[in-house]
Amino acid sequence: MTDLEAQLRAVVRGEVGFDVTSRALTTMDASNYRRVPVGVVAPRDADDVTAVLAVCREQGVPVVARGGGTSIAGQATGTGVVLDFTRHMNRLVALDPQARTAVVQPGLVLDRLQEAAAPHGLRFGPDPSTHSRCTLGGMIGNNSCGSHSVAWGTTADSVRELDVVTARGARLRLGRDWAGAPDGLRALAEGELARLRTGFPELPRRISGYALDALLPENGADVARSFCGSEGTLGVLTEAVVRLVESPRARALAVLAYADESAAAEAAAGLLPFGPLTVEGMAADLVPSTAELPRGGAWLFVETGGESAGEARARAEAIVRAADVVDALVVTDPAGQRALWRIREDASGTATRMPDGTEAWPGWEDCAVPPARLGAYLRDFRALMTAHGLRGTPYGHFGDGCIHVRIDFDLLTAPGVVRFRRFSEELAELVVAHGGSLSGEHGDGQARAELLPRMYGSEMVGLFERVKGAWDPDDLLNPGMLVRPAPLDSGLRFSVLPREPVDVAFGYPSDGGDFSAAVRRCVGVAKCRTTSVSGSGVMCPSFRATGAEEHSTRGRARLLHEMLAGEVVTDGWRSEEVRDALDLCLSCKGCRSDCPVGVDMATYKAEFLHQHYAGRRRPAAHHALGRLPVWLRAVSRTHTARLVNALSALPPLARAAKRLGGLAPEREIPRLATRTFSRWWEGRRASGSSAEGPTAQGDLVVLWPDTFTEHLSPGVGRAAVRVLEAAGLRVALPPTLRLEKPPVGDGRTVVLDPLSLLRGRGRVCCGLTYVSTGQLDRARAVMRRTLDLMEPVLETDAPVVVLEPSCAAALRTDVPELLHDDPRAARLSAKVLTFAETLERHAPGWTPPRVDRPVTGQTHCHQHAVLGDAADRRLRDAALLTGELSGGCCGLAGNFGFEKGHYEVSAACAEEQLLPSVRDAPDGTVVLADGYSCRTQLEQLAGVRGRHLAEVLAEALDGDPGHDGT
Repeated sequence: MTDLEAQLRAVVRGEVGFDVTSRALTTMDASNYRRVPVGVVAPRDADDVTAVLAVCREQGVPVVARGGGTSIAGQATGTGVVLDFTRHMNRLVALDPQARTAVVQPGLVLDRLQEAAAPHGLRFGPDPSTHSRCTLGGMIGNNSCGSHSVAWGTTADSVRELDVVTARGARLRLGRDWAGAPDGLRALAEGELARLRTGFPELPRRISGYALDALLPENGADVARSFCGSEGTLGVLTEAVVRLVESPRARALAVLAYADESAAAEAAAGLLPFGPLTVEGMAADLVPSTAELPRGGAWLFVETGGESAGEARARAEAIVRAADVVDALVVTDPAGQRALWRIREDASGTATRMPDGTEAWPGWEDCAVPPARLGAYLRDFRALMTAHGLRGTPYGHFGDGCIHVRIDFDLLTAPGVVRFRRFSEELAELVVAHGGSLSGEHGDGQARAELLPRMYGSEMVGLFERVKGAWDPDDLLNPGMLVRPAPLDSGLRFSVLPREPVDVAFGYPSDGGDFSAAVRRCVGVAKCRTTSVSGSGVMCPSFRATGAEEHSTRGRARLLHEMLAGEVVTDGWRSEEVRDALDLCLSCKGCRSDCPVGVDMATYKAEFLHQHYAGRRRPAAHHALGRLPVWLRAVSRTHTARLVNALSALPPLARAAKRLGGLAPEREIPRLATRTFSRWWEGRRASGSSAEGPTAQGDLVVLWPDTFTEHLSPGVGRAAVRVLEAAGLRVALPPTLRLEKPPVGDGRTVVLDPLSLLRGRGRVCCGLTYVSTGQLDRARAVMRRTLDLMEPVLETDAPVVVLEPSCAAALRTDVPELLHDDPRAARLSAKVLTFAETLERHAPGWTPPRVDRPVTGQTHCHQHAVLGDAADRRLRDAALLTGELSGGCCGLAGNFGFEKGHYEVSAACAEEQLLPSVRDAPDGTVVLADGYSCRTQLEQLAGVRGRHLAEVLAEALDGDPGHDGT
């Protein structure tokens, strides 16, 4: 294909990518299917699109248009040239509030249109759960709908005109009254009027097949509407004029609880006369926690609108009164509504796992039937799954009769694939028997197109083929979709993965120890591709900084998938393409919590680096930063901190050190503490100044002297000791000698075994810096030594208090997952508490000092992802520290921001939320930053001192007569 690439580069102004990374990133969408393209082109305009089509037509190479790549049925993949519209053709061209229209390019993300329309009181009606990353072009190609379709219809209902380039280069402007129709289409349709009037089922969510009934004269001979849902098989969209609707000034959300799913389904149609904006349904087996929902086994989310909050609430309450429910909840608070809607929107990801962790897959995940028949259909559907020994968790647009479901198909074995086909064929018959459509939202693609004759009959399908011929006589555009389709059980993306588990270091407990299964977690939902993060969310900061797919969690997962497959990425763990994509992963762990399917790219990155550099020379930064605990302990033992600080303050020496260590030249070398936390502790103990009297009667807690607190921020440790003792707790540090059965309780190390003296003193370490640089053999050795030292602590009831969030997260997750064969690792993990959790659980009667000041800053990304911050919020509230911390990631992220080549991305991440929140804070605001990286980033980029919560509380103790200092 070298000639094809050269020809495209000669005529296209956008990017042309025939490299491994470009191809590997586009082998899959959010479906079960995989097709390897020969290349990817990111066109800059319609001229580029026309040029690509001309070259590919001459070469006989298929072309597939791609937006956000979130299609569920396989239609956003192809074996030829993929057109990626998200890079350049992603603009909002115009917005006319008076006409209530917008002109958009195909790569525009839906949320960007909504943001532009909102100040005018307008919005685009359809809103799929992927609204933060799906594109208007993809929505038009699939005729997407979303939760508000009972009020505002499908995308086809919102389309006015479309600019399209045909496979043979004709530029058409599609509209009503046959506007833009290709040669032969009108004659073909007018010769089949009777079939067009009788051959399509009447239901709100009929997405399957071509919408040829839009060409009927009584429907306005609307060529643009008939093009919607054609999945890129008829022409390539380059611009669209879409209709906007008035957005209600206020909304209320009624959550109606029913005994079970069937009761909710049967009730949905009866609510439509009340004019709701949504009637969404889901059952308990899809919800991780029902704590925020009214009691019941299934729920309808019914949204109402009004000119005022009172009017919206009154409409919601009228629906509650009319509905026969077990329980109900009406929410008018926007934040409360968003929290509830997130439960529903995340279902597309959470449904990919059964409650027991079994994988579940799309394929038959959006059939639709007339709403009045939904209850009966669901009962038959459940029975069919049971008959095939399958399980699924239905949810979706109950008001429109459209059901989403992921089913635990076995798509890894030949017998499982046979059952997948047999079930698909029988389900198609069931849907048709209920008067439904095989697709109610996501299109047919490869998943359902083969079965369209069961819905439409062979003659109508033959008409579809003739229509395709009128638009695309060379079958250039997305072949194998909709007409002359590929078999539904061919090209499954799992078939190329290894059948035997790959030898890896981590335990992957949620995936049965199988790295392939861990990589399979990414199903392409693409929540990581959002261009802005809301609330406390984190994932995926590097994508938001660069906008490049390879720097999203999904993109990295795709590259790892292809690495395991070995077809596109052929050099396995040695792959430079995978290494380069993972290089800008901050290991923030945000995906571990924010990804609906729990992809853990930080762990995958550590695994890859471990394998990639096995027996090879590592980058200098891995030695400089990965072995940071070793270097810092050496400085401490030799008492040379002042000397190191003085030398690093000399610009020539600092530049040389950074160059030698592979560090970013833009960074300042942090100053080391001249007195470590442990030395302060020993001196304090020797002077007898530790807490005595009543305070010594409380629970024992073991304070973890992490590397950052020990050598770089000992003030945090001192403050924590002060607060913990003020709360009545007895504080000890971990042992520094490995003893058989030494006492724990006063921070002293008592030698009972003379041989222990020969083993030498040691310090506990979570191994974080080794994990983040992929030095997993070294990490395991450090962790095992730590477990040896901590054995006496593990025999007590004392919690382990960890002040540094990244170290706490490493102890909670990395240690047990890396030492999955050592039961002590799980025991240590279970003991780890944050500073706030310790006070809440072990000093519940203590009242913190009243600080009474506003706060700003950022929740540490590892705390958000692994530890949670509920206890911190409650502690701040109790201390009258008011305000919310921002989400996102500070961008320094341990070693990431210090490594050469990362500074620009690191700074961009900080500018997203952290730095603006600090700059905008009023005078007197406390800047909270529990992580050393966050504090360093604030100091180096904004000249602001961030403080750990322990420091803020310790300072407040001085002015509070109700608390004793030490």
